[in-house]
Amino acid sequence: MTNIFLLGIILANVLISIKGFNDEYFFRKYQFHVGSIRAGEQIRMVSSGFLHADVFHLAFNMIALYSFAPVVTDNLGNLTFVLIYAGSLVFGSLLTMYFHGNDYSYRAVGASGAVTGIIYSAILLEPGMTIGIFGIIPLPAYVFGIGYLLYSIYGMKAKNDTIGHTAHFGGAIGGYAITLLKAPELLQESTSMVILLAIPIIILFVMAKTGKL
Repeated sequence: MTNIFLLGIILANVLISIKGFNDEYFFRKYQFHVGSIRAGEQIRMVSSGFLHADVFHLAFNMIALYSFAPVVTDNLGNLTFVLIYAGSLVFGSLLTMYFHGNDYSYRAVGASGAVTGIIYSAILLEPGMTIGIFGIIPLPAYVFGIGYLLYSIYGMKAKNDTIGHTAHFGGAIGGYAITLLKAPELLQESTSMVILLAIPIIILFVMAKTGKL
């Protein structure tokens, strides 16, 4: 039986995104926009996570969410799944403000931060599972997770595309942190994996601290 909490989140994303596709004023009013957020419209830090640029963007995020959510719900339960999703969305927005807070024209939309948080949580819970890259290249989940965040760091530094790498990374931090808070036994049972998955996060903040981002 499909999880009602997962379906609710997917339905909210679909309905709000469709509204945004057909109503430019609505889209602009609720997208992530640094200038507006700094002027007091903090709701954009959450609402932007339910808007998408196009149908492909929406479908990609929802398929990824649908694929990884069961690992989180089966291990931690429905309420923790919702907490990780919401917390990762907020973490993604906070990290974006941290790195782009002085760029008043910066705009973004998408559930990618929240979804990345669920993916990173699932990897932390089941690091030995296999993820198929492009559906054909099998990789251990932890290798994918570390590689994805290292790629996100590259994207944040290069700034040569329109992907919200910072939100993705912030979402992963949220998923990682909340999962460990809700399942602290992982620190003893999977110590090496907890440390491995923390490496990209440490690298990010060292680079930020030393001015290399």
